[in-house]
Amino acid sequence: MSDEYAHGRRDGLRLALAVLAAEEAKWAALLGGSRSWRTNATREVRHKTLQVAQTRVQTVLNRLTPKDEAAMSAELAVALDKIGL
Repeated sequence: MSDEYAHGRRDGLRLALAVLAAEEAKWAALLGGSRSWRTNATREVRHKTLQVAQTRVQTVLNRLTPKDEAAMSAELAVALDKIGL
C-alpha cells in the first residue's frame, strides 16, 4: 500500500470519527428529554451505537497509524491544519 493511499485512508477515518463524535454529542443532549419511555429508549440505543462505532473507527485508525512518533505527529499536525484546528 502506497504512503499516499494510506495517508488518505487515515484522513478519511479521522473525518468519520469527527462526524460520529458530532452525532454522538447531538444524541447525548437528547437523552432523557422526552416524556415517552419508548423515545428515550430509542435515543439511548442510538447514542450507544454511535459510541461503539466511534470506538471501532478509532481502533482501525490506531492500527493504520505509523508507529514512528515523528511521522505520526507531523501527519496529525497537517491533518489538523487542514480542518482548521
